[in-house]
Amino acid sequence: MVLNPVKRDKKSQYDQKLCRFLDEYSQILIVAADNVGSTQMQNIRKGLRGDSIVLMGKNTMMKRSIRLHADNTNNNAIRNLIPLLVGNVGLIFTKGDLKEVREEVAKYKVGAPARVGLVAPIDVVVPPGNTGLDPSQTSFFQVLNIPTKINKGTVEIITAVELIKKGEKVGSSEAALLSKLGIRPFSYGLVVLSVYDNGSVFSPEVLDLTEDDLIVKFLNGVSMVASFSLAISFPTLAAAPHMFVNAYKNALSVAVASDYSFPQAEKVKEFMKDPSKFAIASAAAPASGAAKQEKVEQREEPKEVEEESDEDLVAGLFD
Repeated sequence: MVLNPVKRDKKSQYDQKLCRFLDEYSQILIVAADNVGSTQMQNIRKGLRGDSIVLMGKNTMMKRSIRLHADNTNNNAIRNLIPLLVGNVGLIFTKGDLKEVREEVAKYKVGAPARVGLVAPIDVVVPPGNTGLDPSQTSFFQVLNIPTKINKGTVEIITAVELIKKGEKVGSSEAALLSKLGIRPFSYGLVVLSVYDNGSVFSPEVLDLTEDDLIVKFLNGVSMVASFSLAISFPTLAAAPHMFVNAYKNALSVAVASDYSFPQAEKVKEFMKDPSKFAIASAAAPASGAAKQEKVEQREEPKEVEEESDEDLVAGLFD
């Protein structure tokens, strides 16, 4: 089969463009583009213009270009992109902050009506209230088992009803009712599925982690390492402080229970021989605090006397 020269040139240009982007950018967002219109895509491209580029294309063509480029450059890290190219997806090459780029993409979601046969991405709930429809339209509500009443010549929904559950297909009756009520329950845009960063692939939820979250996770990991090290008596940097403290406690216990002693145990032994020293030590602290307070008051009293004598002296001059 001979390819059309025009198609062959287009494929060659696309391959060159993709390879150039792979060399130039080390951060890539893999996005799903289901139900995204051309105008919406154009607005996204404008919003990302400057430090990011959106590239769409056939999955087979992108996979082929990535394989050939990996072979030619010995950059096997980009092969991690190949398993991610499934479905209606595209690539956003960026040099900016990945979280900011994802937030910018999320701004361009647009509302969409519920079409027949479409799989609902979220639960659809019809709120209670006046619908503005005339009583002849009650047949729609009866088919869907939605409780209604006639109020001032219009149909009013009594209670909120879950019309469509997430994952279910939209039926003709549900689509017609939502259209009559003017409800556009779904919103579509580019959805980030995976993140590629210098050869590593991870979930977009990782971008929501803050420094505090990372610190908490790190401390939990250190705690687990320390606990495991203490359980198997294997010294590690995380368990070393606990091991030293436990060893000191054991040595102190031996010294208290026997005639063996060392400098750090002398004071403990002294207290053990004469428990009354505990009371003396505890009473010494408040006493010293009271003595200091009395000294401060004694030092402040002469200042007050001096101030009073100065006032008397001035008053005596004008008598």
